Amino acid sequence: MTIRVAFSPAGLGKEEVAGRGVFVIDVLRATTVVCAALHNGARGVIPVGSIEEAIKLSQTLGSEDVLLTGERNGLPITGFALGNSPLEMTEVAVRGKTLVMTTTNGTAALLATTGAASVYLAAAANLTLAGGKARELLGNGAELLILCAGRDGRFGLDDAYSAGRLVVEALGDDATAAALDDAARAAIDLVRRYGPNWRRPLRLSAAGRQLAEIGMQPDIADAAKQDRYPVLPHFHDRRIGVE
Repeated sequence: MTIRVAFSPAGLGKEEVAGRGVFVIDVLRATTVVCAALHNGARGVIPVGSIEEAIKLSQTLGSEDVLLTGERNGLPITGFALGNSPLEMTEVAVRGKTLVMTTTNGTAALLATTGAASVYLAAAANLTLAGGKARELLGNGAELLILCAGRDGRFGLDDAYSAGRLVVEALGDDATAAALDDAARAAIDLVRRYGPNWRRPLRLSAAGRQLAEIGMQPDIADAAKQDRYPVLPHFHDRRIGVE
């Protein structure tokens, strides 16, 4: 059994995804937001690649129970019902709703998982559940890929640290049980460097600094709360729901 980490979907080949169990991470903020929405009763989340595609799909679905949600460059999209903040995903706002979602980095990572055996979303918000599923898949002989959304096709400290936390959670005390690629080992080294406090690496990352600049520090604090939204989002047939 093996664990690979990709620090962004840029250049990721289909053969690197095919047949693997994949965990997608965009801790600031898409995967945290999906966990929050599903935990608070959303019926499902449909990720799409563009604003135009999101609007078209919502019109096709044509239901009052469909909400547009997302961001560009950290900011809410004009005309969308919701942005990309976990704090917006209240029970009043999302219970019983289907969210059509597009974000700068996270939805692109999700859409890069075509051909995977299974796809789950991970963040600090659901670390224990995600780690348990990863451990279960490894126990069944699966090969895992942890796919970080990254930032504009490049490495992001927030997601890389989160990937390391997921690897550690999956392996537990048996750190030699799986073959790790160099990126997975580097992610674990970030955990050793920053320790168990999620807030510091998230705040220091480029994504965290950008959010702080636009006044969204509360989102960073919420995303740094381990097991804040204990659900395991499963991406299947273009839709994310709770497994």
